[in-house]
Amino acid sequence: MTIIEPQKKVSNKRQAPPISESMIAMLKRQEGLRLKVYSCPAGKLTIGYGRNLEDRGITLQEADYLLQNDILFVRKNLEKNIMYFNELPLPVQEVLINMGFQLGIKGLLKFKNTLFYISKSLWYEASIEMLDSRWAKQTPSRAKELSEIIRKQGG
Repeated sequence: MTIIEPQKKVSNKRQAPPISESMIAMLKRQEGLRLKVYSCPAGKLTIGYGRNLEDRGITLQEADYLLQNDILFVRKNLEKNIMYFNELPLPVQEVLINMGFQLGIKGLLKFKNTLFYISKSLWYEASIEMLDSRWAKQTPSRAKELSEIIRKQGG
């Protein structure tokens, strides 16, 4: 018995050649590297090696990568600035990372009463202090959600 293989479809698409190191080096040299957003000669918001943010933006994968890096950055800064950070329950660490992400580390560190109560495991009091802030008025849903996580630490 002879087995006849089905014919494979032949694609008319040519495979893209690999990106050469010399091309990458040339683009890096010509574009230059800017790690903060700037306006290119065409007036477009740009970052990195000429990434046009207005027309191209970023991909979901790039956004996820940036988010992961930002979370790690905030966490490291919280570990430096809040000596007891690593001893806190994970949900409390995550709330502080969330707040540090939104407010910046300096902004979060202004929550002196909240941080004092957290350091003493006075969860209810910390949650009340969180809601007694301009931050809570500006982003009430987020503040309520995060303060509730803190309050629940008390059981």
